[in-house]
Amino acid sequence: MSDRNDPDVALETGSQVPPDEPVIEPEPEPEEPSRWQQALRQIATGNAIISVLAVLLALVVGAVMIAFTDERVQAASGYFFARPGDTFAAIWDSVAGAYSALFQGAVYNFRRPDFASGIRPLTETLNFATPLIAAGLGVGLAFKVGMFNIGGRGQMLLAASAAGWVAFSFDLPFPLHMIVAVIAGIIAGSLWAGIAGLLKARTGAHEVIVTIMLNYVALYLVSWMLRTPGLLQAPGSNNPKTPPMKDTAIFPDILGSGFNLHLGFLLSLGCVVLVWWILDRSSLGFQFRAVGLNPKAARVAGINVNRMYVYGMLIAGGLVGLAGVDQVLGTVTTGFSSGIDAGIGFDAITVALLGGSNPWGILAAGILFGAFKAGGFAMQAAEGVPIDIVLVVQSLIVLFIAAPPLVRAIFRLPQPGAKPKKRTRTTRKEEVAAK
Repeated sequence: MSDRNDPDVALETGSQVPPDEPVIEPEPEPEEPSRWQQALRQIATGNAIISVLAVLLALVVGAVMIAFTDERVQAASGYFFARPGDTFAAIWDSVAGAYSALFQGAVYNFRRPDFASGIRPLTETLNFATPLIAAGLGVGLAFKVGMFNIGGRGQMLLAASAAGWVAFSFDLPFPLHMIVAVIAGIIAGSLWAGIAGLLKARTGAHEVIVTIMLNYVALYLVSWMLRTPGLLQAPGSNNPKTPPMKDTAIFPDILGSGFNLHLGFLLSLGCVVLVWWILDRSSLGFQFRAVGLNPKAARVAGINVNRMYVYGMLIAGGLVGLAGVDQVLGTVTTGFSSGIDAGIGFDAITVALLGGSNPWGILAAGILFGAFKAGGFAMQAAEGVPIDIVLVVQSLIVLFIAAPPLVRAIFRLPQPGAKPKKRTRTTRKEEVAAK
């Protein structure tokens, strides 16, 4: 074929191709996405971005609620059409003031004269986060084994009772007394959760039903012991409360008596590393993950699935039990009642979901929820914002995490597994036609 029939040559020379001869254009070659584009896509389709955006959406909805409940906004909205700027200014002042108070109550207070007193809110955040991290690890590890551990309240109550009884009943030197109390609490929480794992392994009983019932059993059992002299009730008292813990069993302060951060926080950090090692570096963790992904395939591969259920709940219960120990030996050292769990057993489910059942994610989620708890009280005291709004924000985080398609639709994120649209290289004919 001569050069005059070549479309590219014809375009360059200005000659026309005879109409009776078909023009064959080369197929456009797909252009592979760059390494940065691939990395950004992995981030956009991952679970971590969903957690971050869920928190962002919850804060936005919380800002709307703060504005609607503020008296200044309500007053300015009465003459909105006359002076709309006053309404927007009031909205900004209310939302900015509330979230500024939340930050200063949870991270750093700029109004304090020195750094030591200014950083105190951060230590309060870490103090609130300490039991949330430990309990969240217990719930997250059970998730990895394919079990839904919502018996955190019962496990915490039994662990707190065992650790508290050792702490106020025995006379031992420090730190032996503290170590024995910690071990007693972890064992109690582990055995209480192991009941659910054993029943699932032997009878197939669903762990959700079993752990819910065990929560009630533990609550009424501890309530009875708190009203029975010689068990947990303080001698000579008619109130359902224990005696104070002895000084030799209490967690020492990490940063001194001026801060509430105690040794329990370091224990929770150690548990984060331990759970990470179990799940990612040990053969037991591999079996846990295999059972959680597909128990039938794991059984075919030779893994004892029933044994993994028992082991998983024993370890999970011990971690949740450490949260109960933190409450007794680090926070409520003057004696405790049946409300010692403080709702942490259920908050741990949210922490585990937000952290994606990953130990490092649970650490970050626990600190975030600890910041909500510490900053919520400061926000209520400084700006008069109801503390319930913080609870609503936490609930919305769970809602958005439970509905990833909703978050992806709002932010127009690609779906996981969807193939990226490949860019095609333009042909020379298209480039000449564009000119």
